[in-house]
Amino acid sequence: MDVGELLSYQPNRGTKRPRDEEEEEIKARRKQASAREHSRHREEEAVALEETDDEKKKLLQIIERDGEEEEEEEEPLDESSVKKMILTFEKRSYKNQELRIKFPDNPEKFMESELDLNDIIQEMHVIATMPDLYHLLVELNAVQSLLGLLGHDNTDILRLLKQLSAKMPFDANKLYCSEVLAILLQNNDDNRELLGELDGIDVLLQQLSVFKRHNPSTAEEQEMMENLFDSLCSCLMLSSNRDRFLKGEGLQLMNLMLREKKISRSSALKVLDHAMIGPEGTDNCHKFVDILGLRTIFPLFMKSPKKIKKVGTTEKEHEEHVCSILASLLRNLRGQQRTRLLNKFTENDSEKVDRLMELYFKYLDAMQAADKKIDGEKHDMVRRGEIIDDDMEDEFYLRRLDAGLFVLQLICYIMAEICNANVPQIRQRVHQILNMRGSSIKIVRHILKEYAENIGDGKNQEFRESEQKRILDLLENF
Repeated sequence: MDVGELLSYQPNRGTKRPRDEEEEEIKARRKQASAREHSRHREEEAVALEETDDEKKKLLQIIERDGEEEEEEEEPLDESSVKKMILTFEKRSYKNQELRIKFPDNPEKFMESELDLNDIIQEMHVIATMPDLYHLLVELNAVQSLLGLLGHDNTDILRLLKQLSAKMPFDANKLYCSEVLAILLQNNDDNRELLGELDGIDVLLQQLSVFKRHNPSTAEEQEMMENLFDSLCSCLMLSSNRDRFLKGEGLQLMNLMLREKKISRSSALKVLDHAMIGPEGTDNCHKFVDILGLRTIFPLFMKSPKKIKKVGTTEKEHEEHVCSILASLLRNLRGQQRTRLLNKFTENDSEKVDRLMELYFKYLDAMQAADKKIDGEKHDMVRRGEIIDDDMEDEFYLRRLDAGLFVLQLICYIMAEICNANVPQIRQRVHQILNMRGSSIKIVRHILKEYAENIGDGKNQEFRESEQKRILDLLENF
């Protein structure tokens, strides 16, 4: 072997695979490993999903079971559940009073009982939606217990009266209190008297004074305001409360509300109507003239507001309250105050008489249309052989009142009063306008006779008879 062969000699390393084959083998191994890894992940995910599904099923079963239990636990609002609610209320109220007496200077001792009492009162809120169960509140003396809370010192559960402050912000408790109070005073003279004895008229006026120059900020606050107005109107059905209203300067507050033209104006008008109606309203009528109320009421008589902001108030309701107030003033005023009222009808070329006659023909047309429809219905009933009994006649009369008969009766009463006031200018103007419009005194007399037949206070037959005679005497000279 020469030198050249030695230099070129290399040991045998075995057969070498091509580079391409190596790369393919590596890729295959990686692919297999990836496939195994992917398969393992899929198995793990499947297991996890199964576990999640099982958990979801378990949760759904728990929720459904709880829901069924809640449905089973919830009792329908019937007499039995209301009695239980009232019993719970009585127990918590008694416990709260007991702790308050025992620890008058340590609120922490009775704080828990306050919260418990507040909770049951909130639960009793639902009774307000079930008028057929109201009798239970009376039978179980819950009314007296609720009224007993009127003197409660805790502002969270205070109901409408002694400790309520106009400066306090509106909250849900105030709304609830106003709802309960309006319900309790609706048709119960005993509750009305009790509220008056507790200085409740002053408290209602204090609460309403907030809305003298400011409108309610929310719909809920407006609802509370209306509830307080309704409560005040209910209280004024009792003559003793009218005296309290007069002494509490309620007339001045209502008069200011009418002048401010806020949302409260419509309800203030309704309150004035309740305060002045009937012979019990005589003192309020005289006071209203003394505080220059005629300057307020006649602009409202001359022109009904085009846009009444209060929800549910109509033009007819506005005109009904205004005419009722004027009728009460004409019935109750005497001496100088009556003269001042009659002079208003002669001002500015008797423009107020013109307005009165305008309203007369407006409501006369509405009544004639309603009567025509009712007569048609009666004719159809007779043709079918149906009997028109007393109940049906009462229903027809109520429909006529809703159509505007009551407002028309008030207008005719005002006409009769001012025409009998020995003021020739007024009488001549009324007759002149009736003749111009092709109408007659006979129609006015017929309306007033019907009014006299249906007037009166069911509690006082003597008043009814005297009032009928007075109206018929007006007709004699009309």
